[in-house]
Amino acid sequence: MKKFILKSMLVLAVAVTFTSCYTVTATIGEGPKTGVEVRKANHFLIAGLVPIATADVKEMAGDAKNYSITVTHSFVDGLLAAITGGLYTPTTTIVRK
Repeated sequence: MKKFILKSMLVLAVAVTFTSCYTVTATIGEGPKTGVEVRKANHFLIAGLVPIATADVKEMAGDAKNYSITVTHSFVDGLLAAITGGLYTPTTTIVRK
């Protein structure tokens, strides 16, 4: 019985740690041409339900007509979310021109 509970707890812990690992990428126009990259952090509370501050993609892209946008969790973002127990859950927005 102890082994069953231990295995169940391990499976649950692994499942919980993989639930919020995602990356979303959008390409605008013909995609990035110059190789310039701009990064900004997005700040959320309560597992991403309450936005505090999000990156302004139009400002990050400037006057570029061709670029890509990627929103992802970096290692540091995941570490901060794990340390705070999901209360603070940052993401990173990357604009490649």
